[in-house]
Amino acid sequence: MATLSLMSGNLKVINIGAELFEQELAKQNTPVIQLDWRPPAGGDPELAKALDMLLDNPKVDAANELAVERLKNARPVFVDIAKALDVVPGMTSHTICHAGPPVAWKKMAGPMKGAVIGALIYEGLAKDEAEAVKLAASGEIIYSPCHEHNAVGPMAGILSASMPVQVIENKTHGNFAFCTLNEGLGKVLRFGAYSEEVINRLKWIEQELAPALKTAIRLSGGIDLRSMIAQALHMGDECHNRNKAGTSLFIRTIAPFLAQAGLPAEVLVRVLTFIHSNDHFFLNLSMPACKAALDAAHGIENSTLVTTMARNGVEFGIRVSGCPGHTWFTGPAQYIQGLFFPGYTQADANPDIGDSAITETCGIGGFAMGGAPAIVQFVGGTVTDAREYTEKMYEITLSENGNFTLPNLDFRGAATGIDVRKVTESGLLPVINTGMAHKDPGVGQVGAGVVRPPRECFEKAVRALAERMR
Repeated sequence: MATLSLMSGNLKVINIGAELFEQELAKQNTPVIQLDWRPPAGGDPELAKALDMLLDNPKVDAANELAVERLKNARPVFVDIAKALDVVPGMTSHTICHAGPPVAWKKMAGPMKGAVIGALIYEGLAKDEAEAVKLAASGEIIYSPCHEHNAVGPMAGILSASMPVQVIENKTHGNFAFCTLNEGLGKVLRFGAYSEEVINRLKWIEQELAPALKTAIRLSGGIDLRSMIAQALHMGDECHNRNKAGTSLFIRTIAPFLAQAGLPAEVLVRVLTFIHSNDHFFLNLSMPACKAALDAAHGIENSTLVTTMARNGVEFGIRVSGCPGHTWFTGPAQYIQGLFFPGYTQADANPDIGDSAITETCGIGGFAMGGAPAIVQFVGGTVTDAREYTEKMYEITLSENGNFTLPNLDFRGAATGIDVRKVTESGLLPVINTGMAHKDPGVGQVGAGVVRPPRECFEKAVRALAERMR
């Protein structure tokens, strides 16, 4: 009877593997479901051997348990604003920190080159574009990833000596992370703009906004960013491309202390107006909060936890806890698939760029889109797509973070702790939602969408981890 009942129902063919068969069946009006399956490790026998060394390995499991515990127990607190030269490790007067893995001047993407030019003019090391380009290529400037200096930066991610940075202290583990203040949208340094307007805004941030906030932050005794991110997630943000709630919560928290800071009325108005008019202001707080948490989980022998995902517009790079120090595993930066602003097309876009994927690495951003349905109006897709992205990420992570719960998923903790083993075994890549920069310096943002890292980053990491265990 069960067989008869089954055969009398609406049957569908399940096709595994080559899509050609699915396409032919569909042409014949045969109901068919295509199962997106790939052999573990992509069918590469040597990679499979390396993966096998890491799977069901007690040493790896113990290391990952410790790494995840440190990640989830981190409590990042916004404690100060200071000059980069005074607090960022390794910063010098001729150092330019940038987003993503290491990259030389001659290989930099257009937006990053433009931002370097702007930083050199801002620092007074060059008086105009021509002088800046000459200096940038001279060998006198030290280029280094923000991530190698306990810092992060959105888009081009440029950080130079005189720039004020927000100082985030991980109160649980004692480490610090740093990030510049968000400039807003339009013609801004992080998209490679370096006009007089851009430099003047950076100087205003340095000379008026940063000192005002510094006084207020110190009066506050510090702002708990883990708590603020948790609240923002409950209010429809995912804290990467949607920061309306986070920015609103920050204004609500900081405003009383700004009022107590003894600022002239016109300064107070300018400061509050600037933050109020920039929905992305909180991004430059969520990013270093995630950085502070993930750095605490870095450098644990045998751990397969991803502690960094970052892009420089040319390459995508990851770092893994079990490969301590500044070991990067890289592949080509991908083009973002999503929605373009009017007048722009894929031909205008630069490949993926920025350190902001630190949010996804920490379990928010694209990993939390299921709890931020309004984000699809910005990055494309449907609310169902957003939920499916989030649900899929549980398959490649080590844990769920009870600090960051998602109301739309019945308050399930965010998928946390990307595992290079699970990514390589399943073939499922982390999802990142992000803005698109124009390929030319200074044009700005041309859209937003979804992107995945190149597979080889994770495969290289698996091989390296296995080699370390031999």
